[in-house]
Formats: sequence, C-alpha cells, structure tokens
Amino acid sequence: MSFPETEVFTKLVSRVFRIEDVTSLDTHDKENKEFFLRYRGQLISEDSAEAYDQLAESLSQYNVMPLFREEEDKQIIYLAQKQPAPKQENIKTNIILFVLTVLSVMLAGAQPEGPIPNDFWGQLILLGKSIFTGWPFALSLLGILLAHELGHYFMSRYHKTPASLPYFIPFPLSPLGTMGAAIIMRGIPKNKRVLFDIGVAGPIAGLVVAIPVLLLGLSLSELGTIDPNPNGFLEGNSIIYLFSKYIIFGQLLPAPVEPQGILYWLQYFFTGKPIPYGGVDVLIHPVAFAGWAGILVTALNLIPAGTLDGGHVIYSLFGDKARKAFPFIIAILIGLGFFWDGWWLWAVLLFWLGRVNAQPLDQITRLDSTRKLVAVAMIFVFLLVFTPVPFMLLMP
Repeated sequence: MSFPETEVFTKLVSRVFRIEDVTSLDTHDKENKEFFLRYRGQLISEDSAEAYDQLAESLSQYNVMPLFREEEDKQIIYLAQKQPAPKQENIKTNIILFVLTVLSVMLAGAQPEGPIPNDFWGQLILLGKSIFTGWPFALSLLGILLAHELGHYFMSRYHKTPASLPYFIPFPLSPLGTMGAAIIMRGIPKNKRVLFDIGVAGPIAGLVVAIPVLLLGLSLSELGTIDPNPNGFLEGNSIIYLFSKYIIFGQLLPAPVEPQGILYWLQYFFTGKPIPYGGVDVLIHPVAFAGWAGILVTALNLIPAGTLDGGHVIYSLFGDKARKAFPFIIAILIGLGFFWDGWWLWAVLLFWLGRVNAQPLDQITRLDSTRKLVAVAMIFVFLLVFTPVPFMLLMP
C-alpha cells in the first residue's frame, strides 16, 4: 500500500479537530520516527474519547494511529505508525512457573509434626515430607494472587488491550514461598479510563477473595501468649487486619499485658514497638496468614507510584501532576525503613523503576465522575490495607 499525501491525513484529522498549524517530519523513514505529523488546535467535540475512536478508525486503513496529547494548554494530535501486533505467546513458561510456585508455596505452608532437626538439610527433608500439609495455605494464597492477576487480565481483554497470562514467581524457603505474580501489558491502553480500569481491577478482585479468606482463617485461629522466639515473628497490622481481628475476637490485638491508650496503639501501629511480650495475640492459622499476605500484596501494589496499580490510579486521576508526589512517597518509605528495613529495598526499586507512568494513546480524555469516585475510594482502600511494619521479629 502506498503512503498517502499529508493532505489526506489532514482532511481526516479536520473532521474531529480545528487545526491551527501542522508540523511534518521527513517522511522517507517513517517507521523509525515516533510520529510523522503533528497537529495543534482544538477538538471540535467535547467527547474526546469518541473523537479518538472516530479518527483511529479512519486512519486504520493506512496502518496509522493517532496520539492525543496536551502540551502548554494546547491540544495536540500526533500521527504515528501503528505498532505491530504482539507475537503469540508460548504459555509453557506460565505453566512451568505456576507449577513451581504451587510447590514452593505448599512448602512454605507445610506443617511438620514431631521434633525439628537442628541441621538445615534435616529441616528441609522434614518439610519435604510434610509438603502436602501446606495445601490450605497454598490454595488460599494462590487463589488471592490468581484473582488479582485475572482481574487485570480480563479487564485488559475487555478493553482489547493485549496482555500476557499471569506469570507466577516462586521463591522457595521464604515465608510466603512466592514473590507474587504479574501480567505483562503487550499493548498501550487507549486512554486513562482504560488504564484506570485495568489498574483497579486487580486489587478489587484480589480483595474480594482476600477478605473472606482472612476472616475464615481468623475463625480457625486461636489466641496465645507472645513470647520471645529467635525463629518467630509477629505479622504487622493494617487497619483492615486490626478490624478483622476485632470482629472475630472482640479485642484489639496484639493486646499488651496492661491496657493502653490511643498513643500506645498509634506508636505500635506505625513503628511495631514496643513488642507486647507476655500479651495476647492470634496464633495465626495458615489460611489466615494467606489472607493477611493477600492484604499486604494488595497494599504493595497500591503504592501510588510508577507502573504499580496505585501509580495507574493516581496518574489516571491527576495526569502528569501525579509525578510531583513521587519524591514524597520515596521519603516516606525511607522513613518507614527505620522501623522495617524492607521499605529501603522498595524505595530503591521504585526510584529505579517507578519514575515512569504508563502513557495511554489518548491523554486528553479524563476520568468520568464514576471512575473519579472509584479512584478516591481506592486511595481510601490503600490507607486501610497499608501495613507500616509488615514483620516484627520476636528476639529473646
């Protein structure tokens, strides 16, 4: 197919756009250019999403796609070559990683009986023999992670945005047995509404499974005394976890020996100190631990930065202004790292990977009022599920 003259594209663009000026690049090597035509002006209709769809459909016969942008209070339309369709993926890798993750998580949830050997290999053999006792933990945790990722996947399919099937990441001999799961977006979301829908679908789907799992697991748990233990730890509190324990047990946990006021609880919630030795806490059942871990994973994904789910939410809501919050998020994580050093690793990862937001094809179209309400609700959900100190070691 021969490439049409600029006038052909200008005529199509003028159907939806009042053109003020046109900038053309050298068109001899269009495939290696980010764009080959730029139009500045104003959309004719206030419905920018419909205008984008209309223009994209008219340009598709030329293998060209429009990019809607706003620069210095001006609306811009760029025309660029369409990206090639993503290659069909080989799902063997997904299946192999999932099977390895199932085994790793079952090993993490194993409940060995009898005396624990002192040597590493003896402990490993005992865990291996008990691996099938870890199925309640594995089923619960992987069910939450799978729901989260399928939420992203099916919403991507709904909006016709190519995405991979979930990749599960095994992490043997760790407390959870996995580093979570992820899907890879193989296409660019059409606009901020699509990006938002894909971003929030995962946390919502994950929480729909995680909260019932947590409540079920807590109902199977018992209360016990907090004693120093070189191999033990306390799981940290989020507001939703604290409230869930209150629903099941009728008290705030972990409960110190002597009743304490609000200042104690605020200090403990944000710093994990002082650990209430001799007090009462949940002897957490594996299913409850899976529910707690699912809540923690949701909180990590909702951190409002970069290409995390929370980053998609605030970028969709505030656009490029969301980047101004990034230094404050890093500073908060560094501060929290003095109480749980894992936040320092997260700060490094986000500083390295989290400074870039997903860029939709149409950046003019904004969230509608319903999505804005959902976005505000998800920010509130993040505050409910965030755990300032995820783990506290019970050192003697």
